[in-house]
Amino acid sequence: QVQLVESGGGLVQPGGSLRLSCVLSGSIFSISTMGWYRQAPGKERELVAAITSGDSTNYADSVKGRFTISRDNAKNTVYLQMNSLKPDDTAVYYCNADWWGTNYWGKGTLVTVSS
Repeated sequence: QVQLVESGGGLVQPGGSLRLSCVLSGSIFSISTMGWYRQAPGKERELVAAITSGDSTNYADSVKGRFTISRDNAKNTVYLQMNSLKPDDTAVYYCNADWWGTNYWGKGTLVTVSS
């Protein structure tokens, strides 16, 4: 059974940094596209960043130059380094694994950017 567990969320001041981690239990990690999504109150869930099994990445325009997604296949872990955080980045961040069109989701971790 595939499970995704996120960690690293919390409260941070504007301009600060956080690193989110997501561990996937199961054998599909290395062949999956991994992604981070977020959902702010009253808004739809949106893609933040994704990384393929070949390490190709794509980012939402709103986070380009500030966020970096990476993966460690040996640890079945995907990371999201978030720098220069803004109040608009406040949301629940969800980890996603896309395995040949089958999607798995974590339960999310809350990121709050506020002074």
